[in-house]
Amino acid sequence: MSNFWGLIRNENMKIYRKPGTFVMMGILVALVLITAFLFKNIVDETVTGNWKQKLQTENVQLQKEIKKEAKSNPGIVKYNTEKIEINKYRIKHNYQPIRSVADYLQKSTSMVSIIVILTLIVAGGSVAGEFSAGTIKMLLIRPSSRTMILLSKFIAVILFAIVLLLLNFVASFIIGGLVYGFEGASQPILEYVNGHVETMNVFGEIWKQYGYGCIELIIMATFAFMLSVMFRNSSLAIAASIILSMSGSIIMSFISKYSWSKYVLFANTDLTMYTAGRTPLVKGMTLNFSIAVLLVYFIVFTVLTVVVFKKRDVAA
Repeated sequence: MSNFWGLIRNENMKIYRKPGTFVMMGILVALVLITAFLFKNIVDETVTGNWKQKLQTENVQLQKEIKKEAKSNPGIVKYNTEKIEINKYRIKHNYQPIRSVADYLQKSTSMVSIIVILTLIVAGGSVAGEFSAGTIKMLLIRPSSRTMILLSKFIAVILFAIVLLLLNFVASFIIGGLVYGFEGASQPILEYVNGHVETMNVFGEIWKQYGYGCIELIIMATFAFMLSVMFRNSSLAIAASIILSMSGSIIMSFISKYSWSKYVLFANTDLTMYTAGRTPLVKGMTLNFSIAVLLVYFIVFTVLTVVVFKKRDVAA
């Protein structure tokens, strides 16, 4: 067991020894900083002065849009209807709209898509990079089995993904607090669910979304890891995993009208579609269904990865 932990430690050292790792971390923090100022300057949701009157005026405008778009744009009608009900709830219960660090933390969960790409870069080159650098033979002459070596690499990649998630949270908390302030951080989130407005604990919702992001990271890292084992070229493995990941939403936009599309990997990776105010990509999908589908893909990817790696001829 001590030898296995040594393998994990060694793989972690390989990741953090590369300058590119810290460049990726720097990019993530820079994006957090940029988006914080963009949200503040472009979409300032804090309503000051006679905020109740302003929300009532906004509701009148939203009602006009609903009448105008009733037949041609059901999406606008749905959004405006929910916004009106939330505004009414704010007025009734005296919840002034305040842009705070908690509000930005909730929006920062969208950075998970960037973290997925950064993780794919590391996962895609994990095994293929050993072949490209010619170090795979040195790695396999160790007393540990190929399965243990493979598992240590996978765990190191997942740990890296978790580090990026924590970095995103900490950076968002600090930068969001400096840009927006901490006032109103404890104010609950208002969401329109099943025909009525519900209050939700802001930090509970944030950690739920981070949890969903963690599941997406694991399944996508497993997918990239499989490609890394199948391809001997790290650039090819990384490019293939990123292209397939980024094209997933485009693919789903074309096939989501078919009932069988709910079994496609990319239809289930974004579990935030099950949070309040959102609807599943394909009718009939549930959170338990998506988790079950992802579990099947995880098992298939893992089995293929182990089988291919154990049979791989390193002399070729």
